[in-house]
Amino acid sequence: MMGFLSTEQPVKPITDKSQIDATYQYWRLHLMLSMYVGYGVFYFTRKSLNFAMPAMLRDLGLEHSDIGFLGTLFYITYGVSKFVSGMVSDQSKPSYFMGLGLIATGIINIAFGLSSSLLIFAILWTLNAFFQGWGWPPCAKLLTTWYSRSERGFWWSIWNTCHNLSGALIPIVIGFTAMNWGWRYGFILPGVFAILVGGVLCFRMRDKPTSMGLPSVGEWRNDELEKRHEQEGRGLNFRQILTTYVLGNKYIWLLCSSYLLVYVVRTAINDWGNLYLMQRHGFELFSANAAVSMFEIGGFLGSLFGGWGSDKFFRGNRAPMNLIFALGIFASVAALWLTPLDNFIVLSGCFFSIGFFVFGPQMMIGMAAAECSHKDVAGTATGFVGLFGYLGAALASYPIALIIEQFSWEGFFSIITLSAASIGLLILPFVKAQQRAEKMRTP
Repeated sequence: MMGFLSTEQPVKPITDKSQIDATYQYWRLHLMLSMYVGYGVFYFTRKSLNFAMPAMLRDLGLEHSDIGFLGTLFYITYGVSKFVSGMVSDQSKPSYFMGLGLIATGIINIAFGLSSSLLIFAILWTLNAFFQGWGWPPCAKLLTTWYSRSERGFWWSIWNTCHNLSGALIPIVIGFTAMNWGWRYGFILPGVFAILVGGVLCFRMRDKPTSMGLPSVGEWRNDELEKRHEQEGRGLNFRQILTTYVLGNKYIWLLCSSYLLVYVVRTAINDWGNLYLMQRHGFELFSANAAVSMFEIGGFLGSLFGGWGSDKFFRGNRAPMNLIFALGIFASVAALWLTPLDNFIVLSGCFFSIGFFVFGPQMMIGMAAAECSHKDVAGTATGFVGLFGYLGAALASYPIALIIEQFSWEGFFSIITLSAASIGLLILPFVKAQQRAEKMRTP
């Protein structure tokens, strides 16, 4: 138990440069692969409900508000778990934390698929949300300690595409499974896979480089901005770091506000998109899910471009690229709302465009939170911002379900279009704020 709650003990420093280089190169590649597959499977066991939803509504006689209620419970619990788990993860081993969380969420998905009661659904899906919160913080910690500031946008964006690859496969796989074997297997099969992958993660991940006798990533890459970040707040205890660099950090609060609205748009489009296409445009379940999968494919490319572009064009400053993407979100959501066509290609293109522009800020805001806080609380800072993101996701579940029932899809699009417009307004002050912060760090 103590090994789980404490980080790995530092070993004798490695002094041979060629050995340092080889060790860094080996583990950076293997950790990226472990994080990519592991978090992608977390996503499968998180989004299984959304794409089995139409079949569940039909077979169990549930209402839209019932599914929305489950979603709201999930997102609130997940957001809180993400923050609390971030604090624990920053002081624990990423391997066990992430691996055991994935095993637990796999077991819960299997139990969900074997149940029929709304009460049992609510209990199980809340438990699933709690263990889902164990996935993100270890990844934020490893991405912050194994990759330096000048390259992190690219590497973080590579990792972030696991959302999109899984998200593109989920509607097709779950939709196909539900149509051929019933919605229950849409939970059971991802659950079994999660248990297997979680067991592997417990043995295939490591802690930060210094715990393996390596120099810090800033020293290894001779990245001056990264080295200054590593020196910040030396000698402070965890409580002082939390108060100064997270809860008392005005830049973090700016990110929290914009993240909340990004998740309102992202969750509303992803969770209700297939139902919108079926009810408003007359699509079948499989074709509706296939169109929504373009949201994730667009997000795959948007994540890569956002991370690479913020490194390439803005020297690691994430705010200007976030602003550009925010304008794209507004235009894309408006296009989906106002298009009168029932054409599969046109509507799939709208979902692709929204995904492209949503997943840039979804990735970069989390990364900016880690970079604006202390090096030792990357999981906590991203978890805190994530808490607000999933409060936004909760607003896109049960409250949005009520809006759909009362005001139809016009009410739905009015809310998310307003949210999309507000994202850019909230990011505007952060553009100058981050510029000032970078100048303060420059000697």
